[in-house]
Amino acid sequence: MDEVFRALADPSRRLLLDSLNGRNGQTLRELCAGLDMARQSVSKHLAILEDANLVTTVWRGREKLHYLNAAPIADIAERWINQYDQRRVAALSDLKKALEGPSMDKPEFVYTTYIRTTPERLWRGLTDSAFTSSYWGVAFDTDWQVGSQMTVRLTNKNVTIAHPDQVVLEAEPYRRLSYTWHTFTPEWAAAYGISDEYLAKATAEPRSKVTFEIEPEGEHVRLTVVHDGFEPGSTVLQDISRGWPEVISSLKSLLETGEPILA
Repeated sequence: MDEVFRALADPSRRLLLDSLNGRNGQTLRELCAGLDMARQSVSKHLAILEDANLVTTVWRGREKLHYLNAAPIADIAERWINQYDQRRVAALSDLKKALEGPSMDKPEFVYTTYIRTTPERLWRGLTDSAFTSSYWGVAFDTDWQVGSQMTVRLTNKNVTIAHPDQVVLEAEPYRRLSYTWHTFTPEWAAAYGISDEYLAKATAEPRSKVTFEIEPEGEHVRLTVVHDGFEPGSTVLQDISRGWPEVISSLKSLLETGEPILA
């Protein structure tokens, strides 16, 4: 947490965060063009922000894209904000909200957090229905082989979602997992009280995909969630941008304390 505060203390680094908040997923060249800073300075500041986990990166071909990451801000909020008068920490609260609301200009969601666990336990947390049901209320019926279909069961809602296009895309145990996102059905909408208007918008969008990247780092594991395949202005992207931080926080709590946040 000290690294986060040190990173935020520098005004140039705050400018970089402001730039990414305005348009997420920028390359180094784009960041340099938008700010009155030398390329070398921008690179150094980005390295500090990455070390503090305030910025996370994704490679697309030869391009390295930079994204705001909400996880450290959420940790600060959880530890400190509730202990003080909200007016005294308004600036920090505003920053938290900004980081949790990714720009819709780039059709992609990226979220990174560190969990005190092992790659093996984290893999189970993502694939074992006994785990996913406890922290997410979702179970997956599949053998987790590439190309296999996935049936999604909402364990708290008694709803099953099956479709031929719900499939496993990548499955490299303890390292990488990817699958297509679930189908939006009338039964799903009814279970969560979703309006007909939202359901119509969601079903009209192309199917997206989610990817989990697992990297061991000492006593922790770095988990990066990339959810993409959206069109600009996507309704589903707005929804998953709020949902994934809650789900991953619940998974982190379960693996570290034995108690999930969501139940």
